[in-house]
Amino acid sequence: MTSQKFGTREEWLAARLELLKAEKELTRRSDEVARQRQELPWVRIGKDYQFGTDEGPASLADLFRGRSQLLVYHFMFGPDYTAGCPSCSAIADGFSGSVVHLASHDVTLTAVSRAPLAKIQAYKQRMGWSFPFASSYGSDFNSDFGVAHTRQEWAAGAVAYNYGEEDLRPAAGEQDSYDAFSQSIVGTDWETYRREGPGMSAFALQDGVVYHTYSAYSRGLDGLWGMYQWLDRAPLGRNESGMWWRRHDEYDSQ
Repeated sequence: MTSQKFGTREEWLAARLELLKAEKELTRRSDEVARQRQELPWVRIGKDYQFGTDEGPASLADLFRGRSQLLVYHFMFGPDYTAGCPSCSAIADGFSGSVVHLASHDVTLTAVSRAPLAKIQAYKQRMGWSFPFASSYGSDFNSDFGVAHTRQEWAAGAVAYNYGEEDLRPAAGEQDSYDAFSQSIVGTDWETYRREGPGMSAFALQDGVVYHTYSAYSRGLDGLWGMYQWLDRAPLGRNESGMWWRRHDEYDSQ
């Protein structure tokens, strides 16, 4: 931990007022970036994606649930996982409380994973979640939107993710430790675990046609983590070490 400065109330106030200038500039910049997101061109979806939902088989248009806007969280839960990704689960803990507010703004929020629907339903029950969660099992949806990766990409060390390419293979001598880590959290080897990726995508429905409007990945998801926003204002910040996020039923009693 870095050494902490100490001071008087007057010194604190002077530093806080200087920080306030930076925070206001960040807010203005964030507003401008949001405007740029909304000005992206819409791309018509030409593929007939099919999903499994609690209500039965559904198309992408059906996921809107009668609204004109759809936000999809690409949840890391592959067909071979024994449970959903702990970090995705930490993000998703805030979804159930958000869906009613988003619905009042003509927006539907749903999670989508490649796991079969029965696995998703069992995991939702375990986590106590009530938000919509669809299965894209057997569909190209996840790969088309950059969050499911092929064995060929993996073998080439060129996994397409976040508008670039990444080599997610462990360095020489580290395979066993990576496999042990992924086995401990989702019950698979490292490659099977990281052939899934987190992300979010936005869609619009107009005159019966679905359009893709936006997608984000990696650090582009930070703003969706309610806990990060709180921790960024805590004295020690995010204080990340080890596996800092767990499923909410796996923490030791506090």
